[in-house]
Parts: sequence; C-alpha cells; structure tokens
Amino acid sequence: VRSDLSQRDSISDLKELIVNPGSDRPITLASVSEIIETVGPAQINRVNQQRVAIISANITSGDQNKAVADAKALINQLNLPFSVIASFGGQSEEMEQSFNSMMMALALAIFLVYLVMASQFESLLHPLLILFSVPLAAVGSIYGLFITGTNISVIVFIGLIMLAGIVVNNAIVLVDRINQLRQQGIEKTQAITEAAISRLRPIIMTTLTTTLGLVPMAIGLGEGAELRAPMAITVISGLLCSTFLTLIVLPVLYQLFDNKRFVPAAQTSQLDIEVNDSAEAPNA
Repeated sequence: VRSDLSQRDSISDLKELIVNPGSDRPITLASVSEIIETVGPAQINRVNQQRVAIISANITSGDQNKAVADAKALINQLNLPFSVIASFGGQSEEMEQSFNSMMMALALAIFLVYLVMASQFESLLHPLLILFSVPLAAVGSIYGLFITGTNISVIVFIGLIMLAGIVVNNAIVLVDRINQLRQQGIEKTQAITEAAISRLRPIIMTTLTTTLGLVPMAIGLGEGAELRAPMAITVISGLLCSTFLTLIVLPVLYQLFDNKRFVPAAQTSQLDIEVNDSAEAPNA
C-alpha cells in the first residue's frame, strides 16, 4: 500500500503527509516521527513470499561442486544470524534435482531387472547373486572416472543406468549354465567349475565387443564428443571391472549361498513315465 505520487515526491511532501485523515485535528508525519534519509535497496526480491538477496556468480575454473563447497566455506565464516538462511540455486539446484532423478531411475532400473530375472529363473536368490555384479561395475566406473579425471555428471549417471542392464548379462550366462549342469545331475562344485570354463570365451567376447564399440566415443571422436565421453568411460571401466570380478566373486557367492536341490532330468522323465503308466492302468 502506497500513497499518491504527489504526496511522496520529496521529503517535504512526506513531512506534510497526514497520518490521521478524516480526523478533526489532522496530524502530520513530521510531528510524530523523525524522517532520516538513508540508503536502501533499489529492488526487493521475494521467493516463496520470503524476502531474499540474490547473488549471482560464474565459475572461472574447476567444477561446480568444488565452487559450491568453497562458497559454503566462505558463508560459514560470516557467522550469519539465525534469521538469515543461505541457499544455492541456479545450475547448482538444477544439478541436484537431476542427480536425485537419476538416482531414482537407477534404483527403478535395478528393480525392473530383478523382476525380469526372478520370473525367468523362478528363484529369488539367483537374481540377487546376479545383481551383485552391479556394485562391482560401480567400483570400476569410479576408478575409471578417477583415473581419467572425469567429473560426475548427469551423463555419468546415464552410463550407470546402462551398466545396470549390461553387466548382468555375463552373470546370467554363467548362472544359467551352472543350473543346466546341475539339472543334468552334476555336483554343484563341479558344475560351477565346468560352467566357468565353458562360458569364459562367450563372456570375454561380449565384453570386448561392447568395450571396443565404445572406444571411439571415449576417445572423443566426432562433434559433441566431450559430452558423450564420460558415459563411454563409465560403461567401459565398469564393464571391464565387473567382468573380471564376476568370474571370481559370483562362483564363490553361488557356492556359499545356493542350497537349491535339482532333480536330474533323467529322474524327471522316468517319474513322468511312471505317472502316465499308473494313470493308464485302470483303462487297461
């Protein structure tokens, strides 16, 4: 609420402003107050109905996370009162929201992969063993980003989501072969050994084809390669590490935690024949 422009055009006009209009004895503002000229804000900004002071800056060197950390350290040195709250917006806020969305997408991708494998394997344990290759891939991706000096970004999270569906392929091939051998009546330890030997070449082939296909992208060939290179580095390093560790860790986990009993295929067919014979006996 503001008075007319003619009543606030100068300091003298403000002094003559009537504070009790309509009264028998008008009182001016100068008689009840002292008017002091001082410096005030040229513009008042509000966000969510709260008064804010916006400070804008650009990054001259380094990444955004480091810049935000340095800014927070400087703000802590100011010892601001409790009524003043410092928060970061702009690209920093957008990046934080993007990271939260990507984390949710990664968790949803892992959950959907687990549902598909659980329905195919008809087991809740085997998909969990297979999904153990995902954190192994994450370890490799972290080392790959550290060695190459690549910063974590949204593109890196997209690569992690891709890894959630790629790295499980090798584990699926290995576990499925172990189950096939055990279905044939082979003992568990021997089945694990034979499956690892027989599936070593296919696993290496699939890993090399994916890795070599992403090498041009990781090197940075073509326009806009600087945006796609972090994704390729994430996938390549994660896939190589997961392939190497899966061949060692997954058989050990299968040996320790799998207690499922398989009925040999020969006994299953013999049982079916006996059931059919017993069902046809009354008709004879």
